[in-house]
Amino acid sequence: MEFDTDAWRTELRSYRDQKDEQFAESRQSPLPPDERAEFDGLDYFEPDPDYRVEATVETVDSDETVTMETSTEGEQLYHRATRLSFEVPDASGEATEATLVAYQRVDHDGGSLFVPFRDKTTGQQTYPGGRYMELHHDGNLEDGAEVPLDFNLAYSPFCAYSDAYECPLPPRENWLEIAIPAGERYEG
Repeated sequence: MEFDTDAWRTELRSYRDQKDEQFAESRQSPLPPDERAEFDGLDYFEPDPDYRVEATVETVDSDETVTMETSTEGEQLYHRATRLSFEVPDASGEATEATLVAYQRVDHDGGSLFVPFRDKTTGQQTYPGGRYMELHHDGNLEDGAEVPLDFNLAYSPFCAYSDAYECPLPPRENWLEIAIPAGERYEG
């Protein structure tokens, strides 16, 4: 089935509008209450279908625990669930191979995996602590499976908006050596 770019853009814009509404109005908003009235929406890179990629799954068969440092100098424990291999455009537009690890929090089960990452936009156009994505899946991910990984959905953690949150920082193995100009931007 061919990818419908127009439907994807419409869905992405709707998702972003809903997120902006939640930030402005929800009691669970990471924005301090006194900042919500002035909030006029998050800043995003323009939607770019080149940063919605198909990633190949490589399952990780290990009980090794990964300790992620957090924004508050604490630690959170995760397991490596899968490695995701994919190609994304580099600064010249050429396809570059990259890999990210998707994690499962030690004390959580569920149908999504956590994909924290840093790239060459980190600390310049995006949050200095890195950005996150969620990989939603049904059942077990099998070796060789292809899954969509959409960097246009990359977001800043809540600690970017309030010191009241503790956010895991992407481990070194998820630091990309290329720029990913997609998803949320950060104005600091």
